[in-house]
Amino acid sequence: MSTPKKYNPWLVAIHWISALLIIFNLLAGLFLLKWLPNDSAKLMPLAGHMTSGIIILVLTLVRIYVRATTPKPTPASAGNAILDKIGVITHYLLYLGALGMSLSGVALAMQSSLFASVFSGAGSLPQDFYVYPSRMGHGFISIALGLLVLLHIGAALYHQFILRDGLLGRMSFRKD
Repeated sequence: MSTPKKYNPWLVAIHWISALLIIFNLLAGLFLLKWLPNDSAKLMPLAGHMTSGIIILVLTLVRIYVRATTPKPTPASAGNAILDKIGVITHYLLYLGALGMSLSGVALAMQSSLFASVFSGAGSLPQDFYVYPSRMGHGFISIALGLLVLLHIGAALYHQFILRDGLLGRMSFRKD
């Protein structure tokens, strides 16, 4: 079988859906949820954040499986061995970050009884989420994941507009 020029369409779809959801959740956490008081007005935004996080978890697991079981294009090169290694490491860290964010969010929800409070109206939000160890992890991972996302976007733009190697076309539905 020959090496494909593009990624499997399932990987492309999962990539872009995950990217949008991850960016949405990072921004919602940073600019909305962090600043809302822990009262009933926070329940709906928190429900969206939690639902998106669970979808990200499922999509990431599916993506890892599909990536492991489908042919992939030849690894991209920036023309520099160190940059190429950073690219490989960054991709693995993005998977790890998405899983870590999702799992720390699930742990926080379980520790603070959020599933019952948010999705069934049973109970109330805790006064302070920082009393739960998983909240510290969730916050730390969010910073790391946000930086990785920015690095990933910057590298993709570097490939596309500086190297002009058409890298983004490998992650598209476009027919060549």
